[in-house]
Amino acid sequence: MSSATPHGRDLVARPYEVIVVGAGHAGCEAALAAARMGRRTLLVTMNLDLIAQMPCNPSVGGSGKGQLVREIDALGGEMGRNTDRTFIQIRLLNTSKGPAVQALRAQADKRLYSLSMKHVLERTPNLDLKQGHVEQILVEGDQVRGVRLARGERFVAKAVVISSGTFLNGRILSGEFSTPAGRAGEFPARGLSRSLREIGLSLGRLQTNTPPRVDARTIHFERAIPQYGSEVPLYFSFAGPPEQVYSLPINPVYPIAWQAAWRPQVPCFLIHTNATTHRIIRENLHRSPVAPGNIDVVGPRYCPSIEEKIVRFSHKESHQFFLEPEGWATGEVYVQGCFTGLPFDVQLDLLRSIPALEEVEIMRPGYAIEYDFVPPHQIKPSLETWRIHGLFLAGQINGTSGYEEAASQGILAGINAALYVRDEEPLVLRRDQAYLGVLVDDLITKDLTEPYRIMTSRAEYRLLLRQDNADLRLTPIGYRLGLVSEERYQAVEAKRKAIQEEIERLRRVILKPSPELNAFLKRKGVRPLNQAVSAQQLLRRPGMSYEVIQEFAPPKEALPPEVIEQVMLEVRYEGYIRKQQRQVERAKRLENRRIPEDFDYASVIGLRNEAREQLMRHRPRTVGQAARIQGVNPADISVLLVYLERLARASQGAKTRGVQR
Repeated sequence: MSSATPHGRDLVARPYEVIVVGAGHAGCEAALAAARMGRRTLLVTMNLDLIAQMPCNPSVGGSGKGQLVREIDALGGEMGRNTDRTFIQIRLLNTSKGPAVQALRAQADKRLYSLSMKHVLERTPNLDLKQGHVEQILVEGDQVRGVRLARGERFVAKAVVISSGTFLNGRILSGEFSTPAGRAGEFPARGLSRSLREIGLSLGRLQTNTPPRVDARTIHFERAIPQYGSEVPLYFSFAGPPEQVYSLPINPVYPIAWQAAWRPQVPCFLIHTNATTHRIIRENLHRSPVAPGNIDVVGPRYCPSIEEKIVRFSHKESHQFFLEPEGWATGEVYVQGCFTGLPFDVQLDLLRSIPALEEVEIMRPGYAIEYDFVPPHQIKPSLETWRIHGLFLAGQINGTSGYEEAASQGILAGINAALYVRDEEPLVLRRDQAYLGVLVDDLITKDLTEPYRIMTSRAEYRLLLRQDNADLRLTPIGYRLGLVSEERYQAVEAKRKAIQEEIERLRRVILKPSPELNAFLKRKGVRPLNQAVSAQQLLRRPGMSYEVIQEFAPPKEALPPEVIEQVMLEVRYEGYIRKQQRQVERAKRLENRRIPEDFDYASVIGLRNEAREQLMRHRPRTVGQAARIQGVNPADISVLLVYLERLARASQGAKTRGVQR
């Protein structure tokens, strides 16, 4: 092995099949997926007490992100269930908008989230946990062989998943202060960065930042606007309420004027910056290492520092901050929206310029962190690297930002590592199949210049990829892989059948005008009937609900709420859904046209040089992916299609001649 050392030795009688490096959100999902698929799996992390840590915001979900969490759950992953066990508040966002952009967002107790996930990992068969600092990736030729720890131990495996978060050569920046770190108070992984370079991967550099945490006892909550959780039960997992809920007595420092009946929740609080806040920031921009013009490393566009907000949106009179409690019992409060690299004294001044925070005390100052990542043109749609077989990358190492993006890559990498060690075909999700498919496709077809964040606007088929139908889309895949139980799979299929049968019944049922029906419609603010219509046609009217069906044309047996929800959406948006399905079918011509992995773009006459370089760089799996690569235009795709057709005919001709001989 090229990275072996004289002092290294194998510590196990038989090798592991999958090794996962890093126990953040990506690593946890990767390790669980591989172990649950029956592979002997090792999860190595620098600190077993910080598994599934939430170093930034104590929340899960949001627009686009909530869809990912539900997809993880539908595939058999853990993030959704773990959030349901530990959330202190949950809400459904964008309820005034269409179903394509609605998403769940929960505030979690960050300590209990970590503890709960650790318990799940420790109780999972086939999974070992070890604390250690991975220093090197062991390879032999172009095949991964395992990892070596800083203290000398070697562990061997046929597949390795690296999910190192911000630890790769990480450096914390806060004002004039700078120190090597993976997160505040934790050592960076310098050796692992060096090892990735040694095995032939190129690295880039990205930056992100986190806000200050403040003492709840020093906040004037009466000057903030409370943001309460949902009045009705909501859960990320399609399995419903968790068997166990992790909770603690609520810290009495938080004023709670209203409490949900179904589950205790803790409110968040909305405040706003003002002219004084903005003046303090502008006057100290030269002291921030992440202010525009002060740093070459690019930060997240869609989660910008407060310094960047003040510069980019100088016309705005105020910006929103949300005060988010970090748990049930803690008095530590996360200031959402105040991401910063400003020095401590400036952070304190800008916070105290806001009325609700005029006497606030900072418990932990915000900071920026820059770190190495692997530009993702070097990975396949399976998240395996092109250069080293059996080496998979997941999470921020691929240039993404966010727990949800990391966790979704983690479950995919774990699944494909498990499939790889048994020489089975990898799981590749399409853009019309899952937000995870959109995320991975974006990573491998676009040149990443900033941390990538999933958004609903990135999904061209988002009406098909709603958060409410992730189980119908992906649970059969999770079941086939062994990640979803027979009972859960059968429940999803029964749900699918009930939806289809009710939609068909509503198509057949005819409702005729009657005094009772028209009086009902009038009470609901819906135009009365003057002629007979199908139940489907009536449900498509604005303001109409399933209540009219329950009243005047009920099914033989009452339907569960989740079935009614899907029936209403499928009926109401039928025209739009069919339109997107037609778009998917048209796109499949290019998506189904495979490009051989060893395809020689240099031999294709007629390709522009820029297109040739980009295609050789990204090595698309299909013509559809090739068409989405920056620098490749429709004329290049036409040339590529002609060449692939010639190649196919030549191959077929060779086979025919072989048969004739």
